[in-house]
Amino acid sequence: MKKYIISILCGLLLFPKISLAYSDYIIPGGETLGIDIKSNGVMVIGFYKINGKYNKGDLKVGDYITKINGQNTEDLETLTRKIEEAVSSKKVNITFKRNNKEHTTTIELIYDNNTYKTGLYVKDNITGIGTLTYVDPNTKIYGALGHEIIESSSNSIVEIKTGTIFENKITSINKSANGAPGSKNAKFYFDNVYGDIKKNTKYGIYGNYSTTLPNKELLKVAENKDIKVGEAYIYTVLEDQSVEKFTININSINEDSYIKNLIFTITDERLISKTGGIVQGMSGSPIMQEDKIIGAVTHVMIDDVSSGYGIFITTMLKEGES
Repeated sequence: MKKYIISILCGLLLFPKISLAYSDYIIPGGETLGIDIKSNGVMVIGFYKINGKYNKGDLKVGDYITKINGQNTEDLETLTRKIEEAVSSKKVNITFKRNNKEHTTTIELIYDNNTYKTGLYVKDNITGIGTLTYVDPNTKIYGALGHEIIESSSNSIVEIKTGTIFENKITSINKSANGAPGSKNAKFYFDNVYGDIKKNTKYGIYGNYSTTLPNKELLKVAENKDIKVGEAYIYTVLEDQSVEKFTININSINEDSYIKNLIFTITDERLISKTGGIVQGMSGSPIMQEDKIIGAVTHVMIDDVSSGYGIFITTMLKEGES
């Protein structure tokens, strides 16, 4: 019997001052989050050869398929069904988005090894972990990660249809080494949802924190001008759900970068001994100085994994409220 298969495989003009609604005191994070995102369409993440040839049409990696033969295709299940329905014509018309513009193309359905194939690798969801940066106790808006979520195969920012943050527990750490950043490994609890995901931007992910607020002392938001070179500390989780405090040193401050504002080095020997340096999953860990929250960890320096970058907390708060 013929079957159908599709493969599934981060002068001077004066204007009135705009007052944003974020609070002067916020709840610091540090908790590790499970992150689950359904993309706004089915993302093309690669191609494979059929009978020695690629079958791409006009598609490129990073495109979002939104329609098959003029019918909406919001998820992988629908896409698969619509293509199966078109097998008799041996081709499908595909509507897709690229850089927020809509395009169309046609690809053949090629019969090979008793199966109709498209030649496309696609996916419609992203699941991973990150770190909560803050929750605004007044608006209940949260911010996390401090950078965008990218689909690794296409290196494209994920367009969100829906998303949630939820409970997880850190089970182990793959240690970092220079040239090879490590990672946190976690057990997911998908049913214990903390909130939704409304935005995936270059400044982090944001949404509404819908469960009970963390029972923590509020920290004052530091203005950028108040941040100093010198000792600071971060909150993050290395085991289970225990948020711990670790010392770092702010080496320099760069106000010109959009997210790499704080250049720092880990000085806490206990953190270095457990992780080797900054690891994946630590993005979003809040950075504090003199009892104020000043920013969040965003990136590791590949050649020196004990060092990294952070974003200003004011940048994240403005993005969360915009």
